[in-house]
Amino acid sequence: MSASDKSQQEGKRLVAVPDSDPSDASVQDGFSLRKLWAFTGPGFLLCIPYMDPGNIENDLQCGVKAKYKILWIVLLSTLLALLMQRLSLRLGVVTGQHLAEMCYLQYPPLPRLFLWIMMEVAIIGSDMQEVIGTAIALYLLSNRLIPLWVGVVLTVVDTFMFLLLDRYGLRKLEIFFATLVAVMIFTFGYEMYSNQDDLQFWIAKPDGSEILQGLVTPWCEDCDGSVALQAIGIIGATITPHNLYLHSGLVKSRAVDRSKVSKIKEANLYFFWECMMGLSVSLTINIIVVSVFGHGLYQKTNADVMNLCLNSDVPHHNIFTNNTEIVELDIYKSGIFLGCQYGVLAMYIWGLGVLAAGEGSTMMGCYAGQLTMEGFLHLKWTKWKRVLFTRSVAILPTFMIAFYSTLPELSGLNDLLNAMFSIQIPFATLPLIAFTSNPQLMGQFVNGIFIKIFTSVVSVVVICINVFFVLSSWLSTALLNYWLLAALSLYCLVYFSMCGYLVLHMIANMTAADNTALSRALLCKTTWTNRNMQLWTM
Repeated sequence: MSASDKSQQEGKRLVAVPDSDPSDASVQDGFSLRKLWAFTGPGFLLCIPYMDPGNIENDLQCGVKAKYKILWIVLLSTLLALLMQRLSLRLGVVTGQHLAEMCYLQYPPLPRLFLWIMMEVAIIGSDMQEVIGTAIALYLLSNRLIPLWVGVVLTVVDTFMFLLLDRYGLRKLEIFFATLVAVMIFTFGYEMYSNQDDLQFWIAKPDGSEILQGLVTPWCEDCDGSVALQAIGIIGATITPHNLYLHSGLVKSRAVDRSKVSKIKEANLYFFWECMMGLSVSLTINIIVVSVFGHGLYQKTNADVMNLCLNSDVPHHNIFTNNTEIVELDIYKSGIFLGCQYGVLAMYIWGLGVLAAGEGSTMMGCYAGQLTMEGFLHLKWTKWKRVLFTRSVAILPTFMIAFYSTLPELSGLNDLLNAMFSIQIPFATLPLIAFTSNPQLMGQFVNGIFIKIFTSVVSVVVICINVFFVLSSWLSTALLNYWLLAALSLYCLVYFSMCGYLVLHMIANMTAADNTALSRALLCKTTWTNRNMQLWTM
């Protein structure tokens, strides 16, 4: 197939954006609902990974350990995620390249290879959470008839479902994911807002004033180190690094005329609005999960839950031990608790919500894997080969872990994976800030001074949090084992060396217009051949 034929085929897959019609009643003060609908899709696809099984499990554990006290971290993390996703979508809209493609164009081979490996690690870790969460949902809904490892195998069907839906067009694929989001809204919302008078059982109804206080009070009174780990997990689970790569690729699905500045401004505006709506949905669901389990299980022991389940008709309710330790929950145990407390229907509705979250986020992880592999390695494989490769890379280690691990072990793995995502955040945020701060790439859409300073400070703070996490969690253990200490020291050396390089590269991009010596030294690969860029760099 010739290059022109490929270009025409790609153009046919793009969603058309309608021109403004003054007679259209949906246009109010220049804002068109028809155009908003045309741009709606990427933001709602993007919100799915923000409420995947890893996020859900982290939320419920936050509720058990801190009640509503760290809801403000959930809110703050979502706002920071919105800011970074805004930069991601602007990069894709303005340049026509997603973040991984831009890394290929702008970085030398060694940093580029390192970033690709880090993103693959993040995607594999995320896929583990999503696939295992889906398997646990099937395990719960089938009353343990479907073992975890069989559930993992069944998620391979997602690969073929993704390919099948993709053949019917992007809009139908987006409608499918929107349906999954609707299922999550209903199922998780049901656990909180059902009416006791209309049903034979009642559902959690947390105190709204306490929830509001938790959202606006930036403090956690009487919280221990385990809550600090959960807080770090919230950051890692919310500002997921590969989502920044994913969003910059999703926005390329719209037919934006980059030869006109007004069209680029329009796309940036509508994509931001629909991204904000999507993240608002994910924030609401995360708050609901924290609140439901904070209301029902804060400071409760395993014995408390066991006594609650004694007279319950919920299957397999005897999984809680009789001791006075604070209850340790995972997605499976949380479903059993909901069944014991609020009725067996609540358990199955919970399982359905987790299944929808797992299915949607698994396919989104598959899409992110395709984008990063194609962008960083500049591979041009057919879609089925890319899907099969990226799914195999994640499925095989997940299958082994599910086959040889127990449910409590998988729950502990979730906490470590969320913390790992936090460690990977700089390898998405630093390149993103760098490219969107380069006037040679972004022209008049370059980041302003406030955004440059604020996002840079946030990145530095995240790196410092990672230093604290590594030192507090691993150093004492590493001191007992010389091999582990050597491996940890080597990793820290590579990690902080690469962070240092990316920071210098980011500074060079910010000063690219000044043509400083640092800029000339670090931006040796910064070339841009898109003729459309000449329009707003004149």
